[in-house]
Formats: sequence, structure tokens, C-alpha cells
Amino acid sequence: MKKLFREKSKKNEEKKLEKSVKEETSIVDSDYNRKKLFKRGINLMADEKLEEAIEIFEQALRIDPSNIETLMKLGYARFHIDDYSEALKIYDRILDIDVTNPEAWNLKGLVHYEQKNYSKALDAVQKAIESDPTYGMAWYNQACFLSLLNQVPESLEALKRSIEIDVKNARKSIRDKDFMNVRIEEGFKRIQEVVVLESIRQGYHTLGAIVWTTFLDKADADNALEKLLEKGLIVQNEKRDGLSKIPIYDLAPNVAEKIGKEKKGLFGITKKTLPKPVKNLKELSQAIQSVKEAIEEGDVEKTIEIFDVFIDPTKSGEQMIENFFDEHREIRLWKIRLKDRGEDYLIDNKDKMLVLFDNIEGTVTKKLRNEISS
Repeated sequence: MKKLFREKSKKNEEKKLEKSVKEETSIVDSDYNRKKLFKRGINLMADEKLEEAIEIFEQALRIDPSNIETLMKLGYARFHIDDYSEALKIYDRILDIDVTNPEAWNLKGLVHYEQKNYSKALDAVQKAIESDPTYGMAWYNQACFLSLLNQVPESLEALKRSIEIDVKNARKSIRDKDFMNVRIEEGFKRIQEVVVLESIRQGYHTLGAIVWTTFLDKADADNALEKLLEKGLIVQNEKRDGLSKIPIYDLAPNVAEKIGKEKKGLFGITKKTLPKPVKNLKELSQAIQSVKEAIEEGDVEKTIEIFDVFIDPTKSGEQMIENFFDEHREIRLWKIRLKDRGEDYLIDNKDKMLVLFDNIEGTVTKKLRNEISS
């Protein structure tokens, strides 16, 4: 009897183990299937097969109905086939999961914009900025919506903020019809100066090249060059073109000192730098995104390289030790194992690594929002 009991007990343990393995495999398989469907949907969107992409994203959501990444792409696809009511419902689903998601608020604002409901669009994009004050595109959209509502000074201020975050927004604004109400303002003329200055910095030194790269009218480009010369930000020389001479423009030798050492922004106002805790958290968040991509791609060398960011005390190592001591130790171990065993080890531990970095990312995001709000 004793022997039979032992055999029965052993069989029960084997069944439990088998069931556990099946359940674990099922979880892994379902996540694998969701990711596979998600990538397929992305490829269909790239081929502009939006209807088909929508079907695939909806299949992926049957596996994980709360996956924000999939919901975001589904909403985007709905938006691009002009299905605005469904797009709004999807963005509201995202905001039910995470009310401070800046991208969802920004995209919701764009839906209202397409519906010409500019007040609602403005309200949504302001919430995006509240969630992430460094979100340049949200500031740019806010500037557009304020212009359309004829709130000219506020529109120019928001546009300036967007350009401080990303100078490419200056060039974009030049031909944007949404700024029709603010183009005659002196503040917008200064934005044109920024665009010309950036064009010269990028190596375009003649009036023709500047007009071609900035989309400015010749008269506006001429006026901007004149203002920049008056301010001492650029210098004018000449070069021979056949029998005639044409003016060429370069940055003044002291322009870097004027903008850099005095920490001036593009509009002559003091540029706001991020507080150190926010800067550190943002760098850590960016490293997490990079390492997750490297792990997903199965790139061993890149993964090892980015692991150094989390380990090296001169980078984010000190922050990791303070806030994620156990995770820091685990990453160090993974780095050693990856060097020894390479791709096989990465494949075997891929899911475990992604879960760890997802958990760190969740904590970092909360800390970042708390720092920004305070």
C-alpha cells in the first residue's frame, strides 16, 4: 500500500507539473500570438491597408483587451479612415486604463480638430500637456487650436514652447494654414527668423537655398535675414558667380556663445531646463524603451550595450541601485550570461527580461508624473 500511495502521489505531482507547464505555455503563446498579430497590423498600416489592419488589431485585443499599444494603433487606424466616433471611443478606453496618457489625449484632440470642434480639441490637448509638459507635438497642436479660436497671443506662446522643445516645429508652422490668424504678428516674424537661422546652421548659405529649404516667401526670407544681421546672429559675405557676386550667409562666430553660455532659448528668453530628478527619470525611461526593442529584436550586442546604462554608476547605475536594487543585480547577472551564452540565453530569458523592464517602466512613469506635477 505504501508503494502504491507513493506511485499515486508521484503521478499526481507529474500531472500538476504538466498542468502548470501547459498553463505557462498557454500564457506565453497567447502573448506571442498577440505580438504577432500586432506586428501584422503594423505592416498592413504601412501598406495603407487600414481596414485589414483594423481587423487584425481587433483580433489582438480579443487576446488582451487592455493592451494600450494595440488600442492606440486601432484608434489611429480608425482615425485615418475618418471613423471619428469609433476612434474617440477607443481613446476613451485607453484613458479609462490610464487617464494621464498624453498620447491618447493628444490624438483625441486631433479627432475633435477634424470634426472642427476646436474648443474640445483644445481641452484634450491641454490635458496631454498636463500629463507631459515636455510633449512638443501637444504644444504645437495647442498653438494650432488657439489660433483657430483667434486667441493669438496664447497661440504664439504655445508655438514658441513647441519650438523650444523641437526646432523642427518652426519649419512646420511656416506653411501650416492653421496659423493664418497669427502670421501678421511680430511674434510669428521671429519664428521665421528661427527657421532661417536653423537653415543656415544646417549648411544652406544663399537666399535661394534658404527659400527652398524653409518654404518661406522670398520677401519673408529676405526680411528674416535682415533682422538676423541686425541682431548680430549671422554675418554676410560674398562669393563670385560668373561675372556677378551673390551674398552668402553664415552664423556669427559668437552665436553659440550668445545662445549657449547665457542659456537663451530660440526666442531670446531663458530656456527652461528640466529639474535633475525629471531629467534622470526621462533618461532611464528612454533606456528602458531602447533595451526592450533590443530584446524583442534578439540583438545580443545591443542588449549588452544598453545593459551598461543600467549598471554604470556614471549613467543610470546609481539610480537603479537606489530604487531597483534587486533588478540592478539581475541585470548584471544577465549581462554576464549573455556574454557567455549569447543568443540562446536571450531567447530563453526574453519574456522574463521584458517583464522586469515593464515593471521598472511602470514605477519610473509614476515617479516621473509625480515629479512633473510637483
